[in-house]
Amino acid sequence: MGRGLQLDPPSGSCPAGRIADMAGSRLPRQLFLQGVAAVFLFAFASLYTQIPGLYGTEGILPARRTLRPQGKARWQQLWEVPTLLWEAPRLGLDTAQGLELLSLLGSLLALGALLLRRLCHPLTYLLLWAAYLSACQVGQVFLYFQWDSLLLETGFLAVLVAPLRQPPWGRLSEASPHEGLPFWLVRWLLFRLMFASGVVKLTSRCPAWWGLTALTYHYETQCLPTPASWFAHHLPVWLHRLSVVATFLIEVAVPPLFFAPTRRLRLAAFYCQVLLQVLIIITGNYNFFNLLTLVLTTTLLDDKHLAAEPGNSHCKKTATFWLKALLSLLLELTVGGLLAYGTVHYFGLEVDWEQYTVHSRTTFTFHQFSQWLKTVILPTMWLGAASLGWELLTALWRWTQVRGWLRKLWAAVQLSIFGTATVALFTISLVPYSYMEPSTHGRLWTGAHRLFGAVEHLQLANSYGLFRRMTGLGGRPEVVLEGSYDGHHWTEIEFMYKPGNVSRPPPVVVPHQPRLDWQMWFAALGPHTHSPWFTSLVLCLLQGKEPVILLIQNDVTRYPFHKQPPNFVRAQRYKYWFSQPGEQGQWWRRQWVEEFFPPVSLGDPTLDMLLRQFGLQDKSPPRVRSSSNTLTQALHWVRRQLSPLEAPTLLWGLIFTVGAIRIVQALLGHRPSGSCPAARKENHRPAPKDSGVTPAPTNSSSSQPPQRRK
Repeated sequence: MGRGLQLDPPSGSCPAGRIADMAGSRLPRQLFLQGVAAVFLFAFASLYTQIPGLYGTEGILPARRTLRPQGKARWQQLWEVPTLLWEAPRLGLDTAQGLELLSLLGSLLALGALLLRRLCHPLTYLLLWAAYLSACQVGQVFLYFQWDSLLLETGFLAVLVAPLRQPPWGRLSEASPHEGLPFWLVRWLLFRLMFASGVVKLTSRCPAWWGLTALTYHYETQCLPTPASWFAHHLPVWLHRLSVVATFLIEVAVPPLFFAPTRRLRLAAFYCQVLLQVLIIITGNYNFFNLLTLVLTTTLLDDKHLAAEPGNSHCKKTATFWLKALLSLLLELTVGGLLAYGTVHYFGLEVDWEQYTVHSRTTFTFHQFSQWLKTVILPTMWLGAASLGWELLTALWRWTQVRGWLRKLWAAVQLSIFGTATVALFTISLVPYSYMEPSTHGRLWTGAHRLFGAVEHLQLANSYGLFRRMTGLGGRPEVVLEGSYDGHHWTEIEFMYKPGNVSRPPPVVVPHQPRLDWQMWFAALGPHTHSPWFTSLVLCLLQGKEPVILLIQNDVTRYPFHKQPPNFVRAQRYKYWFSQPGEQGQWWRRQWVEEFFPPVSLGDPTLDMLLRQFGLQDKSPPRVRSSSNTLTQALHWVRRQLSPLEAPTLLWGLIFTVGAIRIVQALLGHRPSGSCPAARKENHRPAPKDSGVTPAPTNSSSSQPPQRRK
């Protein structure tokens, strides 16, 4: 997986100095495509369970209000608001029912791509991307998360990475010259995601990040903690501070190693990213975000590391071999030494041998960091451009090895199309990447700005920057809804997932994202007027809308007003803290802060005023559609079958189902070519004489023999 002149010693019988290419990434590409399909499955299935309560005719923000025909031409309307839901009325469905159909079809298509290799096709991923983009167009505030944008960008790259034709199992791979180009874009996306996530923590001037104390608050103040969060919160403070230092190291200093010329540095960067993501998964419910990030890290792997292409230990060790090995070792030692020195110097690391602790502090100022950022943003763009240039040269060199004029012509057409698309997407991505540093953003080529502006609404490239500021430094703010029949005796309305009852342990809901619970967390950070949807939620509870109640409690008998809607609803703001060790039966402590939303009832002037102010009044009632429509009846039937299941149970059921089917497939002999003796024998057969492509040149970075088909 070359990124420049490779310095890794070859381990096969290959001549030294051959140009490296992406031929050693066939299995990582397959893992990437499988991972993207799995994440799409989680995203669609999770969204499907929440559509009636979020977007139905009785939901909090009915989706039908978002699609208002403006009298424009059909294709112009589709381009400006790219969603397939414009076609829902033609099927006799309203917008929410169309969204349900899209989610079901997306789930089935993603499930098929996980189980059938033939469905790992560009058309499959194009349909998945189009379906999720369609959902995001009507998702409003509940689909405004960065991981939704990340899934769209990754899903579009999967369209380019997926092969047009799946090679048979157990045959020599004849890698097309262009195959490595789209997969390189995945690496560039991973770099932008991680580097930006680290940088924004410091550019935000958040005192918790600058003081290295962020993790002393993070575990209890994040949106949906897990039980492990309680234990992580009570770790020693010095370890929390050291963990923040490690976070900056992994997110800011390590990402440039994604483009390192030696595979050992790239693999080290891979394991750093995996460690960070796994720890986040254990200590927080971040739905499919961390799983998707792990999928992106597959671009740092190669076939040799995944044991798909074992090296030849009998390689003749020439003088060139030892020179490249020495250069590789010197580079790795230099990089490791610089990282160690920089970490100790810039974070003032000191070991206290008496207390067995490590002291740390930030030794640089915001001004110094800003000047450093101005210095490095442009070079990182040039680093990406140089790395892409190497990939293009490698692809061109591989094209020269194609035999047969017809095959050579077809390979040239493919290389031209994918090369142009790769360069265009890289150019587009520079615009949101440069948002981190305004002066660099202003100096960017105007053509890149125009190109980005033309396709911005398709979310082909996005800006990222997670956990920018640490909230809840004085305690976790939490909104608690209450209902009453008489306006004097109030009963709390407890949600399934977000903190409420202090004696209930935090749940584990990954990979599901309860989007209402997430928005309740954001609402607690400010006044209710900053979250207009909250007024609609209160109205739905007063009206006793069952789809909304099911978002709060899947078992309606646990909802305190399931027999009769409350006459009054209000909301209080509390501050929550994790309980201390030794407090039996309690996971949280809390303290009342203030009233968040005043007591209101149906017809209350305050409620009506807020509904008018936020444009939430339903001026045009929904059009009545025939329920005798076969498609509508089918959607109702599927909903009735799945509604008794909680969303996490449904998603984990899908995970175990896929796992069971894959195990059965393996037992029946449907295994990758590298996993059976017959396939390994096939690997040593010479290429067919009529092959239009010569065996792929050995990747001196990956130390691999010629590739075989999988």
